Amino acid sequence: MTDTSGNGTDNQQTANTTERADTGSSATFHDWWQAARPHTWPNAFAPVIAGTGLAAHIGGMHLGKALLALGVAWALIIGVNFANDYSDGVRGTDDERTGPSRITASGLARPQDVKLAAFASFFVAAVLGVILAVMSAWWLILVGAACIAAAWFYTGGTKPYGYYGFGELAVFIFFGLVAVLGTQYTQSGWLTAEGWLVAIGVGAISASVNLANNIRDIDTDAAAGKHTLAVRIGEVRARRLFTVLTLTPFVVSLLLGNSLALLGFAALPFAVSSILKVQRDQAKGKDLIPVLGINGRAMLIWSVLTAVAFTALGFPIWGGGEAVPYTAVQ
Repeated sequence: MTDTSGNGTDNQQTANTTERADTGSSATFHDWWQAARPHTWPNAFAPVIAGTGLAAHIGGMHLGKALLALGVAWALIIGVNFANDYSDGVRGTDDERTGPSRITASGLARPQDVKLAAFASFFVAAVLGVILAVMSAWWLILVGAACIAAAWFYTGGTKPYGYYGFGELAVFIFFGLVAVLGTQYTQSGWLTAEGWLVAIGVGAISASVNLANNIRDIDTDAAAGKHTLAVRIGEVRARRLFTVLTLTPFVVSLLLGNSLALLGFAALPFAVSSILKVQRDQAKGKDLIPVLGINGRAMLIWSVLTAVAFTALGFPIWGGGEAVPYTAVQ
């Protein structure tokens, strides 16, 4: 295994990259599809759906902007998945992987091709993001640039922050707060208290998907010098945190204070199923793979039903108060 935390890593990484670069690409369409990790796509879809419902809640829904936001989020998550495949592959982190195989580490695709796929995805996200910013607010271009930088430097660069335990925080911020509130703002021009709560709920369960992935790989990551949050706080605490993050959206449903918002509880059986697998069954390694999909479905169902509730309400639910404009960035 390669020690990614030491100064001697560069030579080994260069050797790994050179060896794999000389291998011709034999990856099929199915291999590339799996490398895009479709089971993580709910992390992109859910916040946009929730944010669109929030915009509709105050009469600001815009289908064109919603589709642009969806395209940005989708391209970003595909880009970050290809970027992780490339960066972890050339570092040797994936050489003893417990999850689905990666096309870089397995030699199915040349590293430079995977890297190109990542940057092509980021380019699509950037183009769609610029269009959305021009239609909404110019400063969103800076937010988009931060999103792309965060996607690459999660495992890319000389000091990837994902290797130091900040992956879940980044997911919470960019696929929770930024994605939900950005979607609401670009369509309606407003941010609301409900929006912040929903963004916290989506961000938390999205982070739980990333945490489950890191609990699964805790042994191999630790051996490779990849100090994820799960590695840093230990398996027991990581499993407890997973439970807290998974249940956060349902706490949000209660805090929203309206019976329609309780529609989100229809996703609770999926959340409970994943929690039981992580806590009671103490699933390890490959046995944790289904948890990612289960929580992804829970997140998507909760977001859809919460969006439906907000759309149906059509008026602020916090004691009949007015929506709060975000005027500081007008």
